[in-house]
Amino acid sequence: MAETAPGAQQFIPPQADTLDELRVAATDCRGCELHRDATQTVFGRGDASARVVFVGEQPGDMEDQKGLPFVGPAGRLLRKAVDDAGLDPKHIYLTNAVKHFRFELRGKRRIHQTPDRVHITACRPWLVAEFAQLNPEVIVVLGATAAKALLGPTFRVTRQRGELLPWPAAAQHPEDFQRVPVDSAGATTDAPSAQLLATIHPSAVLRADNQDVAYDGLVADLTVVARALAG
Repeated sequence: MAETAPGAQQFIPPQADTLDELRVAATDCRGCELHRDATQTVFGRGDASARVVFVGEQPGDMEDQKGLPFVGPAGRLLRKAVDDAGLDPKHIYLTNAVKHFRFELRGKRRIHQTPDRVHITACRPWLVAEFAQLNPEVIVVLGATAAKALLGPTFRVTRQRGELLPWPAAAQHPEDFQRVPVDSAGATTDAPSAQLLATIHPSAVLRADNQDVAYDGLVADLTVVARALAG
């Protein structure tokens, strides 16, 4: 694997002012080598007015085939946890830190591989562009890869999971998220303050020795989000 990548920035239309425009542009992204083996780019889905933005790691095998995030086993578990925590799925936007599926072939099976830092860095401009079109009240970071993308390599989910942090102040580069567009002419304004909460990725629940305990922990973290929205 190459140690460097050109990055996604050159593939993002400078005047894009909707999520749909970004989604179309992302289909041609060649910001790192992952596009060569993946079936397609898997961009975020949901409404631009979503109150909660979930950021996961990368698409899995099923997401890669269908072109939608969180439609595989981990996505089904996340949907159940969202329901059990009392969150409204209609008010959620789902995306990933890395937009292409990284895997290794074992026979005919495609086995998930965790994205490297080069992939997280190369794909981060898509996250920044997405957030410029979103106005969430709470961002939920699912797992270590998403945490590294938004909060930097030193952040540890295990130390601060379930804790509400100020956004964008908690970001590794808060200046990337402090301005949002107000019109197609390029005018911007300060992004409204929000909160961020880090928790485990639902795939970690599926891998856990005690899935019931891991699932209850995920629901407890998401319940903190539900209470923040209601407060």
